Amino acid sequence: MARAFPQPDRYPAHPSVGESSSLQNALVGDVYARLTPIYDFVFGAFLQAGRVAAIERMAIRPGDRVLEVGVGTGINAPLYPRDCKVTAIDLSAPMLQRARERVNRHGLAHVQLLEQDAAHMAFADDAFDAVYAPYVISVVPEPVSVMRQMRRVCRRGGRIVILNHFSTTTAPVLSWLERFMSPLTVHFGFRMDLELAGLLREAELRPLSIERVNLPPLWTLVTCTMT
Repeated sequence: MARAFPQPDRYPAHPSVGESSSLQNALVGDVYARLTPIYDFVFGAFLQAGRVAAIERMAIRPGDRVLEVGVGTGINAPLYPRDCKVTAIDLSAPMLQRARERVNRHGLAHVQLLEQDAAHMAFADDAFDAVYAPYVISVVPEPVSVMRQMRRVCRRGGRIVILNHFSTTTAPVLSWLERFMSPLTVHFGFRMDLELAGLLREAELRPLSIERVNLPPLWTLVTCTMT
């Protein structure tokens, strides 16, 4: 039976008054279409340590079904064990094309790529043993909807792993800068002021661990176990 989430998505989507989700998706898609040729160069090695740590936290076992939400150019694809089955989705066709090229180049037959909106996944409930969102929660128009979908498709006992930048509450100057910059960065497809505790509460997710990753450690790796 599907798990219902009767309360509305109270955590704000991108602060673009009057814009529909489809228009916001189009904005993000346009941004990433332009980023595709340089994405690996700009965000590849710089954020790779977090990706490696995230794969470790998933504790993938032989035969596990893994869902990657926001595969981008497929940078994570070679990191997965070859004895699991990976389904990876993205809304950006140019990004998916780069991901297909990478999957084919490395002979990753265990990785399947699909074009889907992460806020409206077409998968059945409890379809995956692990669900992973790398550097994507701050670029989607409806972050809570995406996280609720991740919860829906993850089986009980499975793991949900989120790798992202979240707002800093322990450093007042940085927190102020994040709030100041977010209305500007949203026009480039991402926001800086997402608050982790509120997102987890709205998505009804309880973290098993929360840790800082990468250098500088401005990104957070969140591991949740479905109960």
